Amino acid sequence: MKTVLITGANRGLGLEFCQQYAQADWQVIATCRQAEQASALNSLASQFANIQIHALDISEHTQIDGLAKNLNKTNIDLIISNAGIYGDDSRHRFGQLDYAAWQQTFTVNVMASMKIAEAFMPALERSEQGLFVAISSLMGSLADNNSGGSILYRSSKAALNAAMKSLAIDIKPQGVGVLIFHPGWVRTDMGGPNGLIDVAESITGMRQVIERFDQSQSGNFIKYDGSKMPW
Repeated sequence: MKTVLITGANRGLGLEFCQQYAQADWQVIATCRQAEQASALNSLASQFANIQIHALDISEHTQIDGLAKNLNKTNIDLIISNAGIYGDDSRHRFGQLDYAAWQQTFTVNVMASMKIAEAFMPALERSEQGLFVAISSLMGSLADNNSGGSILYRSSKAALNAAMKSLAIDIKPQGVGVLIFHPGWVRTDMGGPNGLIDVAESITGMRQVIERFDQSQSGNFIKYDGSKMPW
C-alpha cells in the first residue's frame, strides 16, 4: 500500500485528495491545523480505516519537525503540500499594505512547503519514486499577470514556484521528484462560487498527472489537466 501525506486536509482540495486517495487504497496521512474541529475530515476518516489524522500548524516549524520525527519509520511515496492562505484584503491594497499579513502569507505559502520537504525528505527517499507536490496557482505566473492586485498572494505563489523549481534540481540526485500544480479555478472557500470547475474534477486531473509522473517532468509548473503553465 502506498502512502500519501496531505496538508490542509480539512476542506476543499485537501479533503478531496484525502477521499480520492483513500478510495484508491492508499494510506492517507491527513494533516490540518485544528484536527479536532475538522468535522468533514473526521467524518471521512470514520468511513476509511486507511486515513489517519494529525494536527499540524505548518507555520510552526517545530510542529513539522515533530510530525516528521513521529513518522520517522514511515515510508512516504507522495507529499501534497496543499495548505495555503490568500492573505490579501480589500482594505489593504497598495498604499495601505499589511506587511505583517504579507509575512504570514510567505510563511504559510512558501517557507512551510520547503520546511516540509526538508523534514520529510528521508521518508520520500525510501520510496521507489518519491514525489513532492506543491499546490500553486496561475496567480503565481508573472507572464499571466495583466490585472495587478492580490500582491500578497501573487508574490507568495511566484516565490513558491521559484523555490520548488530549485528544489527539483537540488533533490534530483536522490531520485525524488517535484511537481508544481495550478489546480484550476476551483469552486472552494478560497476560489469562491464562480470557479470554473469543482474539486472532484481538479483532484481527478491532478491524480492522473501524478500517476503518470516520471523524472523528466520534475520541476514543471503544470495545470491540473497536465498542460504546461507560463512562468
